[in-house]
Amino acid sequence: MFGDMMGMMSKLKEAKKKVEETKARLNTVLVDEASNDNKLKITLTANRTIKSIDIDDALLEDKDQLEDYLILTLNKAIEKATEISEAELAAAAKDGMPNIPGMDMFK
Repeated sequence: MFGDMMGMMSKLKEAKKKVEETKARLNTVLVDEASNDNKLKITLTANRTIKSIDIDDALLEDKDQLEDYLILTLNKAIEKATEISEAELAAAAKDGMPNIPGMDMFK
C-alpha cells in the first residue's frame, strides 16, 4: 500500500509539473479576434494577456462607438483564450493523474 501511495504522489507531482509547463506554453499561444468589419483587431495570449490592439482611424472619431467595439471584441477574444486555456490545462492535468480507484468518473 505504501508503494501505491508513493506512486500516486509521484504521479500527482508529474501532473502539477505538466500543468505548470502548459501554463508557461500558453503565454506563447496567440489568439486573434477582430470586429465584424475588421475596424478593431486584438491579439492576446491564451493566458489572457493583451499583446496588441489595432484600431481603424474611423473609430477614433466616436468615443462611444470605440468603447462598444473594445468591449465586444475584447470579450470575444477573452472567451476564446479561456476556452483554449481550460482545454489545454484540463488535458495536461488528466494526462498526469494517477489511477485512483473510484475516480474513473472524472476521466
